[in-house]
Amino acid sequence: MNKFWIMVAHTYLSKIKTKSFLITTLITVLLIFGLSNISTIIEAFDKKDEAKTFAVLDETNKFYTTFEKNLVESQIQIELEKSTLSESELDKQVLEEELDGLIILKLDENQLPTATVKTLSMTDSEVFTQIEQVLQQTKLEFGREKLGLDSDELNQLFTPVELSKVALEDNAKTEEELNQARGLVYVLLFVIYFSVIFYASMIATEVATEKSSRVMEILISSVSPVQQMFAKLIGIGLLSLTQMFVILGVGYASIKSQIDNLNAMTGGVLGFSDIPTSTFIYAIIYFLLGYFLFATLAAFLGSLVSRIEDVQQLISPMIFLIVGAFMIAMFGLTNPETPFITISSYIPFFTPMIMFLRVGMLNIPPWEIGLSIALLLVSIALLAIFGARVYKGGVLIYGKSSSIKDIKRALTMSKDK
Repeated sequence: MNKFWIMVAHTYLSKIKTKSFLITTLITVLLIFGLSNISTIIEAFDKKDEAKTFAVLDETNKFYTTFEKNLVESQIQIELEKSTLSESELDKQVLEEELDGLIILKLDENQLPTATVKTLSMTDSEVFTQIEQVLQQTKLEFGREKLGLDSDELNQLFTPVELSKVALEDNAKTEEELNQARGLVYVLLFVIYFSVIFYASMIATEVATEKSSRVMEILISSVSPVQQMFAKLIGIGLLSLTQMFVILGVGYASIKSQIDNLNAMTGGVLGFSDIPTSTFIYAIIYFLLGYFLFATLAAFLGSLVSRIEDVQQLISPMIFLIVGAFMIAMFGLTNPETPFITISSYIPFFTPMIMFLRVGMLNIPPWEIGLSIALLLVSIALLAIFGARVYKGGVLIYGKSSSIKDIKRALTMSKDK
């Protein structure tokens, strides 16, 4: 047993010191820090932006004053200059970058304001959106006067309707709780998806690397192949938990100070305060079960190849399963109660993502959660028994991999040992 834990420690320590692990962790931490402070970063750049200067050519001779007033009230960083020059002269000033743009106010067929905006390019879409909003407000004011409405009547007309939502199911989540649960599930689905792909592929590559260097022949003389397989699963599992702990720790520290801004920007999606602790516990449970399910599959698939170049080809069916589960889960974010999602949540290779989706967004009976966990545990056990036999013979197979045929060869060789 000491040899087993020595291999676990060796797998863990050798991987945690690699440049790829350190660089990946650093890049991810920096990315999370940047995203969690995105509002501060945007504000820092916005403070340096200078107001753009636009000349206005009012062909109507009556809309400019109202247009300018609405623009000032909107606090948009655009300065207007009413001009008496010709359109061609103003075009020339824009081309020579003396002006940032030209706005030509006109009348449409209903004698209401319309406009043409000229700039050097169409790349700054925000400017066009801001001018369109100001023009729309100007049009509403003149339309109100034309129809003989006062401001209060117009405000009543454009006041959004109120829709009351009532869920009759016992313990049904409120709309705010559902939005927060959807945000949490969305984030954790990505964590499960990328983690399983990354670490399962790492296990397969690790096995293939040892085989390609003939290290496996030395290892199996002192430690059984089955112990080797589970040592790699646990060692890289600990590696994944270490990386997740670092990433989530930095992410929590970064988001904690920005949670109010992020919550406002996402409409309450990232305000996790109303989410029960049990949802986070289930996230950890399904993450670990999903890892061991796919990691066991990746370990014995990796034992079938003797060249690193063949790893991705052989584990591609496993990747397709993970991608399929992720795509179904993305669909389920908006329709978590459909029969398709319910049935898919009991298919072991889909369960870690889809059942967690249902647990996070719905109030499902405890027996369904228990059944899904039991199915996963049974699947992992069966896959581990079968995988151990394939691994035991697969580590001795060299040459070009032929997938299914090599599995049969591995099973035969494991019986002979």
